[in-house]
Amino acid sequence: MTMQAEERSAVATLRRGLALSPEFVVGLPVTLTLAVLATLGRLIVPIAIQQVIDRGLRGAAPDLPFIRNAVLLCAVAVVLSAVCGYLMNVRLYRSTESGLATLRGKGFRHVHDLSVLTQNTERRGALVSRITGDVDQISTFMQWGGLMIIISVGQLLIASVLMAVYSWQLALVVWVCFVPMAFAVPRFQRWVAKAYTIVRERTGDMLAAVSESVVGSTVIRAYGSEERTARRVDEAVDAHRSAQTRAQKIIAFTFPITELVGAVAIAGVVLVGVWLGVDGQLTPGRLVAFLFLITLFISPLQLATEVLNDAQNAVAGWRRVLGVLDTPTDVADPGESGVTLPRGPITVAFDRVGFSYPGGPPVLHDVSLEIAPRTRVAVVGETGSGKTTFAKLLTRLMDPTSGRVLVDGADLRRLRFSSLRSRIVMVPQDGFLFDATLAENIRFGRPTATDDDITLAMTELGLADWLQGLPAGLATPVGQRGESLSAGERQLVALARAYLADPDLLLLDEATSAVDPATEVRLARALESVTRGRTSVTIAHRLSTAEAADEVLVFEHGRVVQRGPHDRLVRQEGVYADLYASWTSAAHTS
Repeated sequence: MTMQAEERSAVATLRRGLALSPEFVVGLPVTLTLAVLATLGRLIVPIAIQQVIDRGLRGAAPDLPFIRNAVLLCAVAVVLSAVCGYLMNVRLYRSTESGLATLRGKGFRHVHDLSVLTQNTERRGALVSRITGDVDQISTFMQWGGLMIIISVGQLLIASVLMAVYSWQLALVVWVCFVPMAFAVPRFQRWVAKAYTIVRERTGDMLAAVSESVVGSTVIRAYGSEERTARRVDEAVDAHRSAQTRAQKIIAFTFPITELVGAVAIAGVVLVGVWLGVDGQLTPGRLVAFLFLITLFISPLQLATEVLNDAQNAVAGWRRVLGVLDTPTDVADPGESGVTLPRGPITVAFDRVGFSYPGGPPVLHDVSLEIAPRTRVAVVGETGSGKTTFAKLLTRLMDPTSGRVLVDGADLRRLRFSSLRSRIVMVPQDGFLFDATLAENIRFGRPTATDDDITLAMTELGLADWLQGLPAGLATPVGQRGESLSAGERQLVALARAYLADPDLLLLDEATSAVDPATEVRLARALESVTRGRTSVTIAHRLSTAEAADEVLVFEHGRVVQRGPHDRLVRQEGVYADLYASWTSAAHTS
């Protein structure tokens, strides 16, 4: 997948991210005001100490009323700053959670808007990582690192101003010590950004390896590939660990430097401060308060190491999320400008359609044909002949490279998805089921259907006896990906789901390939009735499907080389007669 946002700068990334999730900055002025008030509370203590030393302890006896009032005022200010800090946290968490929810929602919807072709170019685990793990990194930064940045910047500015008020000479000493770091930060930031971009990529690879090994556990056990799979996962984990370690080494390099520069700054302030005090230019209280202010000045810089860690990790994650969002939706819903067609008998036409995968040879060549309303069509051909591509173009899971696919005279690319999905339903080969009950999976075809509607549909399909044999009937859990059912049973459920949707065109992609012979006979009888009155296209690998069709389309090397009823094609020399002979031979052998 070509992700256009990978090389975006940190500032541009943040600007683009905030534009996509404006909730992050809703009420930001009030939050910043609270942050300033919370930061001011941290400066009350050094100011109170300076006043107590220079005024409360200046005379022969301590000015106890002054000291008491200073302490009480300091306590009130600290409590108020704590309240401001609490309110700031609440507002910040609320706004960040809202922004992250928007970002996750947009990412999820955009992934579903991508064509099957685009999705297949990236491993599923890595794609999921972009919408989940990478957003979690943004969450960590926005809810902690972002808070620290707000407080730290305010603390640095106010501490700098107050240091200059107490002694511009000592403030100059501190600034001279830390100014070189300001020039080093941009270069260092580029190193960290590059390191954490690699970390996020390795995280996606690791999640992809782990998820594939879990989903494919049955195949792994069947072929005794546990050790090879474990090595593959270990390699992904080790690659992630190495990338994370390299990034942490870069981050860890800054902490001792900040400590060293801070120690030099404190030593310089003590030396210059004592000299100024001896010269009468600085009071003891101001010198002590200045040392407290240095701590307030240095602590945000030391904390910047960890904040920068989270920030760069978040920016790297944000780049990957934006990379998904910026990937063009080559199969896009035309929306309000699209065409909505009325329900009814459907006519399909392919007008000089060609298709090729990116960088690959053509899969379909100049296919032109028309399927009349209420026609039952079987699509046959050898593996790789173009049958599945034909089905994906018909359901607009992909768009043709050239030519047009027309439904009732309208180009599929101009048809609104809401109209397209209600008129054309596909039963895919794998018959994917969700981790829910049987009823919930079937109801996916028509969310408003009642249990009675589902039971009636199952009866019309000839599946009533099978349904009654399940332990909990419609309430039977099917497990993850339908693993509680057999492969044939999963396809029965997928077929019932499509039938309940009541489409005008039903497309079956080898939908009975995993069904036992007895069930196939039962489904054949049901399909005879449910396909009557609507257009149906079946990608068939079985003789019975082709024999029952009104018309057979024969594909070879991406072209329609024969078409017509079974009885006529089987008597002609050609691809279909050869396929029929192979089917017959296989049936007799079995």
